[in-house]
Amino acid sequence: MPEKRILIVEDERIVAEDLKRLLIRMGYAVTAIAASGEEAIRSVTTDRPDLVLMDIRIQGPQDGIEVAEHLYAEYDVPVSYLTAFADAPTLDRAKATMPFGYILKPFETRSLQVVIELAIHRHDGARGQRNGRLARPRSR
Repeated sequence: MPEKRILIVEDERIVAEDLKRLLIRMGYAVTAIAASGEEAIRSVTTDRPDLVLMDIRIQGPQDGIEVAEHLYAEYDVPVSYLTAFADAPTLDRAKATMPFGYILKPFETRSLQVVIELAIHRHDGARGQRNGRLARPRSR
């Protein structure tokens, strides 16, 4: 099975590079690191990642929630938030975008991997249903 491709949207370069190294050790390919919504959109149009790990507070006029909503609506790319922010208003805005995951920094490696795997699996299943395919029943 080919490596799953992930775009990191994080404006703190050191955090982004650490996350990139971690994802590569976990067996994922990192398509790019974007610090702003504009960079993220540009990267998605050229690289088509399987998942976007999105920080909520990023550079530029749009925050990560606005960018995530655009990426999913326009490009059918699932987004999981990876952020330090979980206050009620932020969480309510994020929930409205129907994210494929939400993990708080600092995070544990295994928790991150679970969020990634479930997000990709859930999106693949939803895409299959939208394309008229039914999920294969599990063998017992």
